[in-house]
Amino acid sequence: MRINAAIVGDLEALMEEEVAAAETAVTTAMQESSEGLKAELRAQVTGSGLGERLAKTWRGQVYPQQKKSISAAALVWTKAPELVDAFDKGAVIRSSAGFFLAIPTPAAGPVRGGGYQKRLTPGSWERRTGMRLRFVYRRGGISLLVADNARLDKKGRAKANTGRRGGATFTRLANRNTSIIFWLVPQARLRKRLDVKKAGDAWQARVPSLILRNWR
Repeated sequence: MRINAAIVGDLEALMEEEVAAAETAVTTAMQESSEGLKAELRAQVTGSGLGERLAKTWRGQVYPQQKKSISAAALVWTKAPELVDAFDKGAVIRSSAGFFLAIPTPAAGPVRGGGYQKRLTPGSWERRTGMRLRFVYRRGGISLLVADNARLDKKGRAKANTGRRGGATFTRLANRNTSIIFWLVPQARLRKRLDVKKAGDAWQARVPSLILRNWR
């Protein structure tokens, strides 16, 4: 018995089609894994109670951009790496000056014009409000920075206990209050809330099956 075999069609064209299919499969798989990992990391942040703003700092990009490639790669990163790293590993935070770490209370109000790289400090609070802070040392307990002659507005934020009458500024001493603006602690420990490596490893393991699924 003799068996003859022959290639039917244009071999070069068939190989080009297969390469194009491979480029599409790999690039699509990288896009899906990038979006999937980004979504999972964002869900980790919001699920841990760290808020939408920190969650949205996660970004994803596939390279090369706007081009299909059999060597396509995906990169997922955060625009707040120091903060994410602290919650990913757990960290002990100490004052850079070597003294107390000032933690703002609700009476301090929000940070204005700040992101995750900007924080409210005693100095910035004094400049913003025009009020002076007074140090209260408590032996064996948490020390404080307080504002004297203050009042709390409807949102619970400390304001200067002053008003205007006849164009002149006066102080309402009858309603004066001392408000705690900052707690002062030697250090603070952040517990681990995120697991970035686990999510990354899981999506990396899915890449081969994603490539096969998208290979037409």
